[in-house]
Amino acid sequence: MAYRNASRLGGPIPKFGDYHVWKALYCIAENDMLGRKSLAALLKIGEGSTRTILNMLQEDGIIAINKNGVSFTREGMDTWRSLKMEIHQINVPELTIGKNDCAVKVPGMAGSIKYGCEERDVAIKQGATGATTLICSNKVLLFPGSHYPVDQKVENSIRDCFDIKDGDVIIVGTAGDKEKAEIGAVTAGLELMGGLHIRRELDDVLTQRSTGSELLSLAFAIHDLVGGLPVCAKSRDNLGIRIEEGRVIDNAYTGAVLEEVINAGTTIRKIAISGPYRGIRVIVTPIELDSRVIAAIGVVDIRSMAGINNLIRQRSDEE
Repeated sequence: MAYRNASRLGGPIPKFGDYHVWKALYCIAENDMLGRKSLAALLKIGEGSTRTILNMLQEDGIIAINKNGVSFTREGMDTWRSLKMEIHQINVPELTIGKNDCAVKVPGMAGSIKYGCEERDVAIKQGATGATTLICSNKVLLFPGSHYPVDQKVENSIRDCFDIKDGDVIIVGTAGDKEKAEIGAVTAGLELMGGLHIRRELDDVLTQRSTGSELLSLAFAIHDLVGGLPVCAKSRDNLGIRIEEGRVIDNAYTGAVLEEVINAGTTIRKIAISGPYRGIRVIVTPIELDSRVIAAIGVVDIRSMAGINNLIRQRSDEE
C-alpha cells in the first residue's frame, strides 16, 4: 500500500503500517521477553503506536504481555512461522541503484514470482528507490523469467547472509537510507506471501468504551470501501483512531464532528472548522447498539479540496 505524507493535511507523520507490525513480530521472535519501550525503539515509532500494535496482536491471541515483557503464544508461534523472513543489510552495488541495500529471504515462494517488477513496484510505493527479485533454481540465483544467473560476486555476498535453498526468493530493496530499503524489501516480501495473516475482524460487539484498536477492523473496512480516503472513528467514552492511506496516524484521536454525531445521534455532512481537516468536507455517521449511540465513524472527502482550489482559481481568472 502507498503511504502519503499526512503533514500536508496538518496531521502528524504516519506512524505505523504492515511493515511495523511484521517488524514487531520479528523483534519479539529475536528477543526474549521484549519490553514495550525497547520494542518502540527498535521499530522507530512512538510508544503509543507500539501499544496499539501490541494490543492488536494480543487481541488476536498472538502474543502474551506480562510484567517481564512480550512473548509469543502457541498460536503466535504458528503465525510467525507463516510470516517468517530473514533480513540482512547488504552491499551489492553491482545489482542495485541506491546507496543502501537490504535483502530479505522469502522461503519457498519462487513459484509465485512472475517477472520481478511486481516486487519492485511495491517497494517503490513504500519509498524505496527500487527492488531486485532473485529466485533460487538448481542451486543457482537467477533473475525471474530467465536462466540468466546473477554475477558470482553478488551471489557470494547474498549467500554469506542467507542459507538459500531451491525455491527460495531473495528480494533486495534499495534506497537512499537503510530504513526505506528495509521497508521496501519487507513489504514486497509480505505482498508476495499474501499479506499479514492477522485477523482484523472484531471478535466482540462494540461498546461505548471500545478502544481505537477495537474499532480498527471497521475503520480499515470503510477505508478500503471509499478508495483510501481518510477515516476517523471513536467510541462514546474513549479516544479513537485516524487512518490515512492504509496507516494509523493517530491512535488517540477525537474530533468536533465525531463528538457532535455521538451526541446528536444522526449523520452529519459538513465542512470541518477545526482540527487537521479544517476546511474539508467530512461525513460522519453514528454506530448504534440497542438504540443507543456507542461510537461514530467518518470519512474525510479530501477530493473536495481539489474542487475548492479549482473554483478559487477559476474565479481569479475571471476577475
